[in-house]
This record gives sequence, C-alpha cells and structure tokens, in this order.
Amino acid sequence: MTTTTTPPAAPAKARRRPLSEWWNRLSRVQQWGVLIPLVALVYLLPVLNPPLITTQPGYDFPIAMFEVARYALVAIGLNIVVGQAGLLDLGYVGFFAIGAYVMALFTSPDSSLAKLPFLVVLPIAMVVTMIFGVILGTPTLRLRGDYLAIVTLGFGEIVRLLADNIDPLRGNRGFQGVGHPPGVKADGNPLFNNTDGIPWYWLCVTIIIVILFVVGNLERSRVGRAWVAIRDDEDAAEIMGVPTFKFKIWAFVGGAAVGGLSGALYAGQLGFVNNQKFDVVTSMLFLAAVILGGAGNKVGVLLGAIVVAYVPLRFQQIAEYKYLIFGLALIILMIFRPQGLLGARQRLLAYGRQAYQRLLGKGEQVSSDGSLVTDNPGEKA
Repeated sequence: MTTTTTPPAAPAKARRRPLSEWWNRLSRVQQWGVLIPLVALVYLLPVLNPPLITTQPGYDFPIAMFEVARYALVAIGLNIVVGQAGLLDLGYVGFFAIGAYVMALFTSPDSSLAKLPFLVVLPIAMVVTMIFGVILGTPTLRLRGDYLAIVTLGFGEIVRLLADNIDPLRGNRGFQGVGHPPGVKADGNPLFNNTDGIPWYWLCVTIIIVILFVVGNLERSRVGRAWVAIRDDEDAAEIMGVPTFKFKIWAFVGGAAVGGLSGALYAGQLGFVNNQKFDVVTSMLFLAAVILGGAGNKVGVLLGAIVVAYVPLRFQQIAEYKYLIFGLALIILMIFRPQGLLGARQRLLAYGRQAYQRLLGKGEQVSSDGSLVTDNPGEKA
C-alpha cells in the first residue's frame, strides 16, 4: 500500500510579495513601462479634476496641485540634506526665501535692478542660494546634531529679519508683479498667470522629474555613497578616508540649489513676495514632509509632501488645526514607525539591485532602524 503525502502549504509570509520587492525584481524596461503611464496620469490630474480628490469648491484644484508639487520639490531638496547626508537643517526656509527674493529683485517693477526674463533668473536663483549654502555651511558644518540644528534655525530667521530691515528688500511692502515664464494663450492673455495653476503645475512636475533623475544618479555615485556613510556614522566614514566635511558642503549646496529653485517658482506663481511668508513654521512643515514620508527615500518624501500640502487644502474645515494634526502624526510615527511611511533603502547604491538579487535572491530591503531588515528576526544581515 502506497501513501502519498502532500507538501506542506507555504507559509503565509512566503506567499506574500511586498510591493517594494515586486518593484525591485522588475527590469529597468519594465519599471519604465509602469512609470510612463503613471507620470502621464500625474500630468493630467489638474485637467481631470477627479471628484474623489478635488479641493473644490473650497480651493481651486489646479492651484492646489501646484502647491503639492511645490512642496514635493522642496522636500526633495531638503531630503538631500536631512535624508541623504543626515544633517538636521531647521532653517531650510532661508534658502527658499533667497530664491524667491532673487526672482523678485530681477523681475519685479518694484525693484531697481535690471529686469531679466523668468527663465534666465531661475538658474541665477539656484547659483545665489548655492553661494549662501557655502557661506552658511563652511563655518557651521563642523557642528553636529542639535548644535547644527540651532545654527540652521538661526540662519532661517536671519534671512527673514534681513528682508524685514533692509530697505531694498521692501519689508512688509514686498514686491508686486513678479515675473513669469513666457507664452500667451489663444485669447492673448499670458499662459502663466496667478489664477491658472495648470501651466505652473506642469512646469513644476517637469522640474521634479529632472531633479529626481539627477538626485538618483548622485545616490548611485561616489557622492551618494559618501553621504550614506556620513549619515550612518560620520566618525567611521572619516576613519575610512571619506572627506566628510567636503561632502557635507556638497549636500548643503545641492539642497540649497533645489530650495532656491522652488522659492523662485513660488514667487513667480504668486506674483508677490514679502517677508511674511518665510517663517519658522513654514520651515517646520518642510521638515515634517521629509520626516513623515521617510527621510532618505525619494518616493517617501514625495508622499510626505503630498500629505502635508494636500490634506489642509482638501479638508478646509481642519486646515487651522494642521500644525496640531501633523505634530500628533509625527509623534505617532516616532513611536510605531520611526523610519517614516517609507523608510530609507539600505543598499549598495552602485549596482545595488544586482548585488541584492545575486547574494540574497530578492530585492532591496527597507530599513526600519538604520540596519538591514531580514526575514527572520534572529538573522543578521
């Protein structure tokens, strides 16, 4: 008599394939095949105005989408500093303000400086903020932790106070008629104006895609590996020969450039700049977007920016309580998910996908506490 035995059912954990692991198993061509329709949908959002996510009638939906995109761009820049290099920057709004004021000074009729086209001023705003990044970073980046946070917080307040007290910056009067990109509609009105958020949204999303491409390549370069080493353990990185100070300056400069770019876009869309829009609270919201989404993860910080910018615009009745709500959300995250909604990927940044697939037989893992996550709690990575 023969007996047949059925193989034991695979454990439930083995049957489940996390979305991140499924994504990392795809080839580059397959990933682009998924991303292209997704990006097309993102571009069409303000045109489609889906009923489930619309902010109307309380807030114009295309303008709301531009606000979300603007926060996403800011979060990407701040993530270079906080998430990639591990430098706690509480005054990032200072770079944002510098970019906005550069755009106002070179395009507004209220300024005495020579008037330049909007698209020419954008790179100028980035260069000026990069210079300020070097000026701030050179004497302060030898500090760490809370000391660095306090210094950067002071930098943000210094920029705001200078705008209030230096007469050419016009204080509370501000600059009106800030420039915008070229282009006209069929009726002869400017394509980029304060009431139509669709062109501004498309411009900002395009810039985000370019910045993500640049930042992604930096992550996989020697610079990105140095940033991760500094973030994980600066002393060990320095012992291993990483010029930590130089790479921290590079992180500060790169983050400053993106911050200045986002500030210039903000000034152009709003058409008005004064000293009331660059306070500490705004800087905290920028940082909340990075921490909430997951510092060090580009997709995570985009998700965090969407939450921070979109939720108050979608639910107007709770908008005045947004600081309380985000504060509670951050406390809950610190307790239950300290890595944020999407944690930073811990991997070999150059050829990391191939290394994981060959050595471990699976895709990249997501960190929960700064070390590699394994399938078995008793296993060590």
